Amino acid sequence: MGLLYSLLIGALAGWIAGSLMRGGGFGLLLNIILGIIGGLVGNWVFGLLGISVSDGFIGDLITGAIGAIVLLFIAGLFKK
Repeated sequence: MGLLYSLLIGALAGWIAGSLMRGGGFGLLLNIILGIIGGLVGNWVFGLLGISVSDGFIGDLITGAIGAIVLLFIAGLFKK
């Protein structure tokens, strides 16, 4: 169930990040994939900084969305 939960959070985070990054998206499928990876990046960065957004679904979604936004921004630099 943990893997399914992570995939769901990552997919939602990627969709949110793609919606927020105007012109920075790569299409729905790639945004979802970047959201899944972004969740890992967000957890890693927040762990290094000692930041805890909140517990539960909403906290995981916010962390994943922020990580996905960072990844979309970096990927957008290489896209141009």
